[in-house]
Amino acid sequence: MLSYKESLKILKETDALLEGHFILSSGFHSDKYVQCAKLLSKPEKAKKLCLSLSEKIKEKFKNIDLILSPAIGGIVVGYEIGRILNIETIFAERMNGNFNLRRGFEIKKGQKILIVEDVITTGKSSLECSNLAKKVGAEIIGYACIIDRSNGKSQINQTIVSQVQIEIPIYTPKDLPKHLQNIKAVKPGSRNL
Repeated sequence: MLSYKESLKILKETDALLEGHFILSSGFHSDKYVQCAKLLSKPEKAKKLCLSLSEKIKEKFKNIDLILSPAIGGIVVGYEIGRILNIETIFAERMNGNFNLRRGFEIKKGQKILIVEDVITTGKSSLECSNLAKKVGAEIIGYACIIDRSNGKSQINQTIVSQVQIEIPIYTPKDLPKHLQNIKAVKPGSRNL
């Protein structure tokens, strides 16, 4: 498995860790943003992180029936983890602001589901996916992501297995620090697409 230092090096080499003024999909602001799409555009580098994450997943979770990922950010990571572990993988996508299963994807009652994301901040997207599975009587066994940047404040009550945890401060629009007040904010996330 890759160390924290090795993982962070890959994120920096791929320009997946950005600095500036960002509005996160949660509505919070930050001076750093993890853009996993940049990591995933470099298959060999992404493969290293996903292989390492899959080892952590195998250690923590047994008997996974299905991997479910939220679109857009979680699709590639979910697919790659599913490919490595040889587990069926599907994704949920937003329609009218809510996650739904489309494209013939289905979750069956009693299936053991692992939610896989690229980045977890508040856990909102992961929990919305969980609700889809719980509605049909499936069991959520846990959550996994490349980067856990929740700073321990995720809404997720279950175990989150991550390749790397990054402590990145977040701010409400009213509590912006001085160094962000004069920088134009950008919203790089995919939640409102």
